[in-house]
Formats: sequence, structure tokens, C-alpha cells
Amino acid sequence: MRHTARRFLHTTARAFTLLEILVVLAIAGMIIGLAVANFDNIFGGAKEDVAKMFVSSSLKVPLQSYRMHMGDFPSTAEGLQALIIAPADKAERWRGPYLDGDKSTLLDPWGVAYQYNYPGTRNKTGYDVWSNGPDKQSGTADDIGNWATGSATTGQ
Repeated sequence: MRHTARRFLHTTARAFTLLEILVVLAIAGMIIGLAVANFDNIFGGAKEDVAKMFVSSSLKVPLQSYRMHMGDFPSTAEGLQALIIAPADKAERWRGPYLDGDKSTLLDPWGVAYQYNYPGTRNKTGYDVWSNGPDKQSGTADDIGNWATGSATTGQ
């Protein structure tokens, strides 16, 4: 019995070798290196999701409320800031703010102002709202708008 107890103690007291520890550290280093190298790819999609949600959902109610009070959507010249600050020529009817926040609320995840057109060119019966996307250039393939992808006209 005494021999069995020594064998049990010997096997439970075994530690990792230096080589095993170095292999684990090397694997962990490679995983961390890949994560850091792909950080923008991992979280870049989240920015696109935020922009898509803002242009297609978050602005719908404020713009509809503005339309109900003012009789129409803000003009292209008035822009989305009409949801936060009363246009000078419509201050008596304006019941806003229709959107919480300040002008920084109207910046996309890349720090560029959301674009707005009324009447819309893609939404013929409504308005167009879009982010210029990651390249910060309007009219390119990465624009994120409130229109159906692949469709030139959709209604509000």
C-alpha cells in the first residue's frame, strides 16, 4: 500500500514543463495577434449595422412626427437638423425637438453627417437618408441608405 501512495503523490505533483508553457504562450500570442490585426474587420460590421438601423428605423418616427406637425418632411436645405432646431421660417408651428440630442446625433459612426434629400431620388414618394459609409464618400457602393438594396425606388 505504501508503494501505491507514493505513485499517487508522484502523478498528482507533476507540473508543466517549460516547453509546454512556451507552446501555450506561442498559441495565445498568435490568437491575440490575429485579433488585433482584424480588429477593424471584427467591429467594422457593427458600425455598418448602427448606420443601417439609424437611417432605416431610428429616423422614421421623428420624421413622421415632424411631417404631422409641419405638413411635410423637412426640405433638403433644412436637412435633418430641422428635427433638433426649428427652421427660422417655421418656428411658430414647430413642436420639437423631434430627435433627442444635438448635432452630433446626426453624425454617422465614421464621424460624417448623415445625408438627407427630400423629395428623395431613390424613394420617389418619400425622403432619402444615408450614411456615406466607411469610405466617407457619397455615391459609392458602400453607402448605407433607407432604400431597398438593388431597388431605385421604394416608398416610405
